[in-house]
Amino acid sequence: MTGPMTPWQRAQTALAVMAVDPGGAKGLWLRARAGAVRDRVTQALPAGRRIHPGIDDGALFGGVDLAGTLATGQLRHSIGLLAQPAPIILTMAERCQPGLSARLARWLDDAGPCLIALDEGAEPEETLSSALADRLGLFLTLDDLAYSETEPILLPHDKIAAARERLPHTTLPESALDSVTAVSAAMGIASLRAPLLAISVARALAAWRCESVASDTTLRHACELTLAHRGDPPETANAESEAPPPPPDSGDADAKQPESDTDRIPDDILLEAVRASLPADLLARLAAGAAARTAKGSGGTGAARKGNHRGRPLPPRPGTPGSGKRIDLVSTLRAAAPWQPLRRHATATEPQTADAHLRLKIRQSDLRLKRYQETSDRVLVFTVDASGSSALARLAEAKGAVELLLAQAYARRDHVALIAFRGLGADLLLPPTRSLVQTKRRLAGLPGGGATPLAAGLRMAYDLGMQARARGMTPTIALLTDGRGNIALDGSTNRISAEQDALRLAHAIRAAAIPALVLDTANRPQPALQRMAQSMGAPYIPLPRADSQRLSAVLQSALGA
Repeated sequence: MTGPMTPWQRAQTALAVMAVDPGGAKGLWLRARAGAVRDRVTQALPAGRRIHPGIDDGALFGGVDLAGTLATGQLRHSIGLLAQPAPIILTMAERCQPGLSARLARWLDDAGPCLIALDEGAEPEETLSSALADRLGLFLTLDDLAYSETEPILLPHDKIAAARERLPHTTLPESALDSVTAVSAAMGIASLRAPLLAISVARALAAWRCESVASDTTLRHACELTLAHRGDPPETANAESEAPPPPPDSGDADAKQPESDTDRIPDDILLEAVRASLPADLLARLAAGAAARTAKGSGGTGAARKGNHRGRPLPPRPGTPGSGKRIDLVSTLRAAAPWQPLRRHATATEPQTADAHLRLKIRQSDLRLKRYQETSDRVLVFTVDASGSSALARLAEAKGAVELLLAQAYARRDHVALIAFRGLGADLLLPPTRSLVQTKRRLAGLPGGGATPLAAGLRMAYDLGMQARARGMTPTIALLTDGRGNIALDGSTNRISAEQDALRLAHAIRAAAIPALVLDTANRPQPALQRMAQSMGAPYIPLPRADSQRLSAVLQSALGA
């Protein structure tokens, strides 16, 4: 095999590397939805212990064995999954929380043999955390593979054993590390782990292919598996990796070139092979997912908040019951169990009953309270410019987008509100609601025309956002306007005062940390509206002649809906 690998050949090669040297590769990031193709790949993976994103620290690192401690009266410890020298398979890896990612990353750095991350994300923002993606050497995506293009993967045990015996004696060309490092730098890869992982994968692949010294083809295939998904999008890489022109006396330089470099694979050939190994839009999707993870308010839900009543369970904390706080019985017993022998010994001189040795001695410091994390409802506040000759078109766009978003709001706990500003002020046409029937009734026959009181619309949006936050909801403002505000807050027709009032309210929205989005519906981008978006800390998106479908799609993408 001398040319680029096909997607299925890439999968077979990655599985061979995992079988020969899983510790050197550190693991595999497998991005694929559940199905027959993924099952065919996972059946050939090394056997390991499966964990889920909600696993607790006791199961990972071990802790007090509650049953054993209470049964024997002596402190007993349980062994965590990470203490066992076996691969870990993380299911639903796209849902892994930052805390668990940090623990698994530390385990991989210190002692972990390897981690297999099964990423089932359907959207760009649903992806593996950067801490784990940086440490896992291999990456596979099966999105473009049909079952008819695959075949059973056979990795004979005798061939794996022979490759492992050859691995310590397998070497790389002297120039391999320089080539891989140069390609990583050209692709904009900042992590130093990437070239080291590529070298480890190349050695394992050479041992599998019975090569005492890794060939150029093996090195190129190793870079395809380890570097392709880490770099910048292809167009960026092309611009950054253009080699400078050769010096005019290149003929003399060739004559003086050391013999060790004459057989070195050219960096530009290696770089082109890495770029061509993955779908053209994969890097863009991964980059979008990384941006969505760090964006404020992404994910389509409201802000996370902790409580004691409902939501996703969190680790318990010490505390005192009351005011609706509930005791976590198992955690309380686990905290009290190690102290039982000492407490019994301390009370041995006191009068004892016949069953005193069977009683648990619980102290105030042992009490643990249940904790949960839930997401608040989100309110999307449409603030629509209903002034001027194009008001009817803008209102029609906004009404269509509101109905499209509300049709999907039931699964995302979203509410939608609509503010229209025209004439001398702003009107709340639709209070926060999830009722599609009520929305259609309120949106019918909305008026339009008149001047543009942009500042009044922003003030009402700010007030509504603060009211929603006071009720425990998460507000987001979507401003739809052409930016030509000409009515100040005091009702005067003064364009300069109107712009100053709008900027002050934009700063207030930013200071209140209310996420916002500015959509410019003018025929040309408006510099004043761009400045206001910067003051608001909001993305600025010009959308001339946008219909309701496109407007709804942009809002869902930008706001993580």
